[in-house]
Amino acid sequence: MSSATAEARPEHRNLVGAFWRGFREFRRSRPFWGGLLAMIAGVPILYFPYAHLSLGGVTIAMSTTAGAGSLIIGVLLIILGLTAWFQPAVRIFAGVATTLLTLVSIPVSNLAGFGMALLPGLIGGGLMMAWAKLPEPAVATAAEAPGVAEGATAESVATEQPAAAPVEAPVVEAPVAEQPAAGGSIPAQQAAEPKEVR
Repeated sequence: MSSATAEARPEHRNLVGAFWRGFREFRRSRPFWGGLLAMIAGVPILYFPYAHLSLGGVTIAMSTTAGAGSLIIGVLLIILGLTAWFQPAVRIFAGVATTLLTLVSIPVSNLAGFGMALLPGLIGGGLMMAWAKLPEPAVATAAEAPGVAEGATAESVATEQPAAAPVEAPVVEAPVAEQPAAGGSIPAQQAAEPKEVR
């Protein structure tokens, strides 16, 4: 096989490259980063009320009476992030709900997971609300034009179109000068005309 007969771009035989191209298409067709930040914001809200941290030999439990509220808020933030990924049509609702839940988590869930969920939640909600799909580029082809055959060129289309009908100008009749009478002369005719008095 020579370089003249080789394929310009061989088929995708690399699985990692094919996976990366599919992931890139997935990421560009939905509010990916907003959904990811919303899910990241849900993790510390879920974790801290149920965590038992050990400092030295002392176990610190931060579970509060608002533990159920933290559980609900954290799970909802993760669900809203997944919803923005797989149902981009409801991204506005998901963005507004993510922003509100992040703000509600400040008093309910240990100051929004000790502040670790505050910025990702607010930025993720804003990104979901601001995301819009790019419009597809409109490509006009000869087949889409009405009344044009597929193989027609611009010159043949121009020659096939009927010429516009010529516009006729309105006919204005000019006043005809009166001929002198058979026996009369021009000075006699001028004398017969009324003279203008100034």
